[in-house]
Amino acid sequence: MSDIRISDMMKMQMALWEKHRDSWSPMEPEFAKNFVLYMIEEIGECIAIIKKKGERAIADQPEVRAHFVEEMSDVLMYFTDTLLRFGITPEEISEAYIEKHCKNMGRDYDAQYREMYSK
Repeated sequence: MSDIRISDMMKMQMALWEKHRDSWSPMEPEFAKNFVLYMIEEIGECIAIIKKKGERAIADQPEVRAHFVEEMSDVLMYFTDTLLRFGITPEEISEAYIEKHCKNMGRDYDAQYREMYSK
């Protein structure tokens, strides 16, 4: 089984874009918001599977799981397209992810939400 890196996903999306560059929007920041919107649309498709089929079906039924995983892959593809259009490197997103993870590991979510909603 493969484990893909962010840099690999970016190379794959660039290859796909190169193939369709004459009919797809440029790899420029001005077009990035469209790809965030496409990503949200794909997230909606993931939600629809959860709502229509249920969590257990995704976990237990191979055909439902495959469909869900395919839609999640679409989410990652549009996420990657957004990074590319903003010129965000694999190293930048990796560093930000690691920093956020470390911050989250030290957070007290219960206390934070109590404070946030007790005002």
